[in-house]
Amino acid sequence: MKVAISTDSGYVSAHFGRCPEFTILDIDDGKVVNKQMILNPGHHPGFLPGYFEQMGINAVIAGGGGTRAQMLFAEKNIQFVLGVTGEIDDVIDKLCKGELEGGESLCSPGAGKGYGVEKDECDHGEHGHH
Repeated sequence: MKVAISTDSGYVSAHFGRCPEFTILDIDDGKVVNKQMILNPGHHPGFLPGYFEQMGINAVIAGGGGTRAQMLFAEKNIQFVLGVTGEIDDVIDKLCKGELEGGESLCSPGAGKGYGVEKDECDHGEHGHH
């Protein structure tokens, strides 16, 4: 299994597309056989799902991400696990043990599930920098 974790200073980044780097893991039989850090190749809508598909990524782990990203990953049969927080090493440990649980996307506007009012982008005040 190949996994990409959105990473910011050793912790899971709260926003998948805007993290500075990704931790790429090859996990075989509950053990990490390869681990590498890559810089975020750029936050262009729709770019990362295809990029990760080419890398052979099976799952992406992040604190949060937009609904569009979730749909694009689903189309490529890449599992998109949101609502994960904490240190990368702890997340890797849980992942290997099969104990990692995703929760709500940290980018969800407001509390609760928010069905029908989901926005494609989070209000992080970073619009217009693309």
